[in-house]
Amino acid sequence: MAISLAEIVILCLLADWAFKRLRVPGLIGMLIVGAILGPSALSLISPELMGVGAELRMVALIVILLRAGFELSRESLNKVGSQALLLSFIPAAFEALTVTALGPSMLGLSRMESAILGCVLGAVSPAVVVPMMVKFIKERRGTAKGIPTMVLAAASIDDVTVIVAYSALIGIYSGSRVNILWKAAGIPIAIASGIAVGLAIGALLYRLFDRFNPRATKRALAVLGVAIVLVQLGFFLEERDLPFAALLAVMSIGFIILEKREHMAHELSAKFGKIWVFAEIILFALVGAQLKFQAALDAGLMGAALILIALAARSVGSWLCTLGSPLNWKERLFVVIAYLPKATVQAAIGSAPLAIMASKGMPTGPGETILAVAVMSIVLTAPTGAWAIAWAGKALLSVDSEASSESSRRAAAESDALGDDEELA
Repeated sequence: MAISLAEIVILCLLADWAFKRLRVPGLIGMLIVGAILGPSALSLISPELMGVGAELRMVALIVILLRAGFELSRESLNKVGSQALLLSFIPAAFEALTVTALGPSMLGLSRMESAILGCVLGAVSPAVVVPMMVKFIKERRGTAKGIPTMVLAAASIDDVTVIVAYSALIGIYSGSRVNILWKAAGIPIAIASGIAVGLAIGALLYRLFDRFNPRATKRALAVLGVAIVLVQLGFFLEERDLPFAALLAVMSIGFIILEKREHMAHELSAKFGKIWVFAEIILFALVGAQLKFQAALDAGLMGAALILIALAARSVGSWLCTLGSPLNWKERLFVVIAYLPKATVQAAIGSAPLAIMASKGMPTGPGETILAVAVMSIVLTAPTGAWAIAWAGKALLSVDSEASSESSRRAAAESDALGDDEELA
């Protein structure tokens, strides 16, 4: 397994460098490396590493959500609360319902399988969105109206909503007993409980950090360890039908630390930025390794067409959510563009239906199609979405007048965080 991991890291670093030289997001190169090394091609990734792939992908998702949490300020959330709430479920619902309606005729899936695919596709990508929104916050682009924070918060709740809906549907499909009404009512309960637990744990960690003053690297590792335990707790509660949004709890840890001590939060954000370099490789290489080339060919043009139609429906939902807000048409267009990329959640759960079908002795063809379309959505939307967001941030968002002083202060905080690695423990 160690050799397989070394091969993935080295080749993905090279692919990341090469693709960025071509002005293509490096994650596309990582997907390609994983697909080439995976069982469908050269079969050079050890079965042991493939066996723990789901856990490793979830850790990568935790890392990027932690980084997002350390950039969510109360002041910005207060500006965009209602729009963030609407964006957290309406665009995903538009997209998922479109896939559910068109999946049977376009891909030959059943209605339930199409609904599962709709949930897989319905989530916006933290891997693409979070780093770019963090960059815009540091540059103070759109921060006067809290736009990057709105996208961060809404996208994260969007992911939670989609994952809860997905878990209900896959449970029904696989023959598990699922109470639909309880699942629906459990969404707001899960969100509230997740935020409350995350805030409480964040406050506790802040007190411990403030009292014992560990170096920033140790703080980051402690936060990561606690976040992983929270997600495992979420799985434990989910098996007992108890609503708890573990991923929101993970984000809330950073929010409360940012509220209590901004300098500490920026240090930790810088550390998680470093950890993400490795986590991103693992996430996208392992999802690429699960790609079945024949299923991708079978999905073909119809799969791509379905993705584009669903994105159009999602864009309509995103635009409607911003009506009545103080945003002008340029800022509304930015929100629509920021809500397009797919990557992280599709990578994390895209292969799960296939695994569940195989474990239950069910035909795996639909699972292979779902995975193929999920990967296709990443390939189609991650690079174009990243390009579009970068362009839109500069062309459509205005820079806050406090940009220079804020940028200097944050740069100083991150510089301290980098230098902290050389301090004695």
